[in-house]
Amino acid sequence: MVFDYYKRLSAKRQSIYRQSDAIIAVKLPDAGMLRAPAQALVEALKLEDRTTVQRLSQQITDGIIGQLQVPPLRIQVLAVRPSDDWGELHGLYLPEEDGKTAKIQLWMRTAKHKRVVAYKSYLRTLLHEICHHLDYEFYKFPETFHTEGFYNRESSLFHQLVPGDSP
Repeated sequence: MVFDYYKRLSAKRQSIYRQSDAIIAVKLPDAGMLRAPAQALVEALKLEDRTTVQRLSQQITDGIIGQLQVPPLRIQVLAVRPSDDWGELHGLYLPEEDGKTAKIQLWMRTAKHKRVVAYKSYLRTLLHEICHHLDYEFYKFPETFHTEGFYNRESSLFHQLVPGDSP
């Protein structure tokens, strides 16, 4: 399946899109080692403990990228999501640039009500941004697209960390 914007892409970019779309899962060699920090996020979010949320998020990220042997990725957890007329920003992937380690920024609170983000939403956002890093560093795509395959890869990671949970 292709999304509407596919038709507006150049032939080269359509090729990258199709390659991304064809990969539907990321298999971790030892997902079990990441289940405890993933579960610990539940309580850290409830306690609104940004420092612990950031530490656990970094631990999950380090575990995933370590198992897949890709370059490091730094996690930064911030307070309230930025928003505008386009909506709220949940997470942001900033690729490596000028020798600086790639970074993911995540926000703990919704923009409108300043409430702590729900656990599944937070974890899925983290995994979504990690998938952008994997597109560049693991799959070696020159660009990262939101394809059906991309969303399936995100879900595959989620279900390895939170087995038995429904979407």
